Amino acid sequence: MKICFACSEVVPLAKTGGLADVCGSLPIELQKLGHQVSLFLPAYRAAKQAGLKLKSTGLTLEIPVGPKLVPAEILVTTLPDSEVNVYLVDQPHYYDRAQLYGESGRDYSDNCERFVFFCRAVLEAIRGLRLEPEVLHAHDWQTGLLPTYLKTEYAGTPPYDQITSVFTIHNLAYQGRFWHWDMLLTGLDWKHFNWRELEFYGQLNLLKAGIVFADALTTVSPTYAREIQTAEQGCGLEGVLLQRSDALTGILNGIDSTIWNPATDRALPRTYSVRNWKEGKAACKAALQQQSGLEVRADLPLIGAVGRLVSQKGWSLILPVMQQWLPTIDAQWVILGTGEPEFEQQLAQLQKRYPGKLAVNLKFADDLAHQIEAGSDIFLMPSQYEPCGLNQMYSMVYGSVPIVRSTGGLFDTVVDATPYNLERKLATGFSFGPFLSESLEQSLARAVCCYHSQPRVWSQLVETGMSANWSWAESARKYEQLYERAICLRLSRTPCQ
Repeated sequence: MKICFACSEVVPLAKTGGLADVCGSLPIELQKLGHQVSLFLPAYRAAKQAGLKLKSTGLTLEIPVGPKLVPAEILVTTLPDSEVNVYLVDQPHYYDRAQLYGESGRDYSDNCERFVFFCRAVLEAIRGLRLEPEVLHAHDWQTGLLPTYLKTEYAGTPPYDQITSVFTIHNLAYQGRFWHWDMLLTGLDWKHFNWRELEFYGQLNLLKAGIVFADALTTVSPTYAREIQTAEQGCGLEGVLLQRSDALTGILNGIDSTIWNPATDRALPRTYSVRNWKEGKAACKAALQQQSGLEVRADLPLIGAVGRLVSQKGWSLILPVMQQWLPTIDAQWVILGTGEPEFEQQLAQLQKRYPGKLAVNLKFADDLAHQIEAGSDIFLMPSQYEPCGLNQMYSMVYGSVPIVRSTGGLFDTVVDATPYNLERKLATGFSFGPFLSESLEQSLARAVCCYHSQPRVWSQLVETGMSANWSWAESARKYEQLYERAICLRLSRTPCQ
């Protein structure tokens, strides 16, 4: 099968979040299954400086964006340790910038234009490079116009009439909403600016475009696929998603086990596996305590958290619990991340008051993220919503027992330590339902009690989590099956000529 990905970020070329990890890993796993996979990405400044060798394909294009023609050059490289070609759409006016989507907390004002250009360039490059994919897999709002163009301007035109479109929603909260006059940039007929297609409360919505026009829809966990069809988590698009529920599938993301593996992780002071995790984690914990300025004590539970310091990640729950626990409970905390100034300030103040119990790192440091996963006993991830989540999987692989809220991918990956689940050796962590600090505190108390008084149960939780398989291989097989179903369904709906 010939498969073409279109993504706005890809590891190791450009990254702001989990989308880049998906688009950097899934194509390689599909290639291992025998498919011919290629990928399109904007030629950001970061992508050009990522250290991969780029060369010109010799293809230059003129892309219509509103009333003007904008030139593009198509560059090419390959994903490391693979034969997956990455085609970069080069246009310095749009992509030679310090960041991918915006600076100083503000989106670039021409983001609609930038990604209209990208989508049109992808389609023209497919023809110019003679790729002839059977599947075009688009990701998030930045590529939402690709399925739209295939069903409108490019409909019935070779080679586009042989392409099945798949559209993945990584986070429904980010929709690519722009003022209605940006519809002129798309080149689409104004008849498509209606409440059933591209219009959303008077605005142009590029995520909605992908949802409406794609042959198949996916999101990044089965539970999130159900949740986004509800008013609570549908972000205003629940009605559209309910109408397309027969085309929507949730497929859990995997993790890159070549990067996230405690047995081979060079960032750790000592590597370990499920066979010798007690010695390995003890060494990693002591090293993390020492470098964090915490007292080196094996008997205290070390609680870790890594990620954005924003409400969505549960910091409105975590901070009240920390304020209650730090003066009264014998436990240590280590935090890594940046985010909302209010949360950063509260954490900094708590660190000043309790320097022996709390280490706060208001930055992003990849090696330290690995060291926290390995050195902590408990990992906190009480998200308000979580499409998939990766850190809870990393924590289980590294033997750090997760505490999560039962939502999205967290529900799909972490099995609560109930008597039933423990008896059947299914449990991997602790979870709770209501988005309340009291609920988080109760789960944390359960975990600390288990850590102190039930060492056999704790070992079972660690070893069950470390033994789970979160690799991309299983997810890739599910995508392969989805592509085949989508192709069959599209062909069955194609009118006979």
